[in-house]
Amino acid sequence: MRHVNLADLDAFAAVARERSFRRAARLRGVSASTLSQAVRDLEAALGARLLNRTTRSVSPTQAGLRLLERLAPALGEISSAVESVHESAGTAAGLLRINAPEPAVELVLAPLVARFLEQHPRVRLEIVGESSRIDIVAEGFDAGVRWEEHLDQDMIAVPFGGLQRYVLVAAPQVVAAHGRPQTPHDLAGLPAIRQRFASGVMFAWEFEKDGQVVRVDPPPRLVSTSVALQRRAALDGVGFWTAFEGYVREDVEQGRLVSLLEDWLPSFPGPSLYYPSRRHVPPPLRAFIDFIQAERGRA
Repeated sequence: MRHVNLADLDAFAAVARERSFRRAARLRGVSASTLSQAVRDLEAALGARLLNRTTRSVSPTQAGLRLLERLAPALGEISSAVESVHESAGTAAGLLRINAPEPAVELVLAPLVARFLEQHPRVRLEIVGESSRIDIVAEGFDAGVRWEEHLDQDMIAVPFGGLQRYVLVAAPQVVAAHGRPQTPHDLAGLPAIRQRFASGVMFAWEFEKDGQVVRVDPPPRLVSTSVALQRRAALDGVGFWTAFEGYVREDVEQGRLVSLLEDWLPSFPGPSLYYPSRRHVPPPLRAFIDFIQAERGRA
């Protein structure tokens, strides 16, 4: 067996996950040149090119992808074993990486971050916003956050965040110009602000009342992947908009936006934190699970 340096393997995994020497170096608090040398040393030891490098991008080769797929879980277990020495003292320490879609990051995780880090000063937290479904183990994450319909069956799920709902809103001048819709069908032909996801998909708006589900596909006046832009456009009177209630609660309370068809938009369970089923849970993740369960108990 060729001798390879564990630190070089860890450096390669970091760069391959981030697709960037600079981002990986920033996360690890080292220089990009240090990581670059570590990867070169590893490639020399293995006799194989692991990363394709250009002036604009970094991507794993086929050999690199195969190595990363096997390496990420092993490095996670090594990290867990090292950090477990703190468990006897009741101290969680180390890096906790969580992958979550942007609404979960902004509306559910963001209000918890400061309190969690205050309680666990030796934990370093990295949260990556991403809407597409990924293999959190292969990508080197300790846990992910998704809504129930997107959870894999082989994962352990911990619900948190409470009930949520979508709302249909519009600026007062838009309601005055087009009228207040009484049913979802009334939205046909009205100007709409629509969400397009990174995958290219633009989902129809879905409404439900008394067991009846209605999907409408109003003509978009504006399409964007940016929630901030969509909210600004709704406030400026571009059209009707559906969004998580948390994004517009204050706007509705202050009269800047009007909430519509409320009886057609029931609440639904919030997202869950999910992680692989394994005997040893890393101390930082165990601490976060305990934290969010305590938060649920106080809600």
